[in-house]
Amino acid sequence: MRRAALLGAGAVLALAAVAVSSAEPAVGEEEGAGRAGGRQPMPDLLGRGLWRVFTVLAPRTRLDVHDVGGHDRRVLWPPNWWVCTQYPAPGADRAARGRVVVGVVKKGETCPARVTAARR
Repeated sequence: MRRAALLGAGAVLALAAVAVSSAEPAVGEEEGAGRAGGRQPMPDLLGRGLWRVFTVLAPRTRLDVHDVGGHDRRVLWPPNWWVCTQYPAPGADRAARGRVVVGVVKKGETCPARVTAARR
């Protein structure tokens, strides 16, 4: 009987956590669509970890990830990568369900000089 009470309380807490987290819209969701025909400013993703990018963007946003380190590697574990480039640029308006392209390198590596020069 005690075990059932603990499981029931755990389920209630889990549902409450889901309700609270779903109440906060991610960047790119339809809730902010009242501004300028459904467009929102693009967040600044440069220098962030790739895992954080997944949590900042709306779940339905198409995210294309490319290794700009020159090794053409596949991103298998997002927490090991960080963002060097992004399109659209930070602050630019974008469609609510638009496509976002980021260039990444593994953590501990630096952005290539050609990428850094293109940002200036």
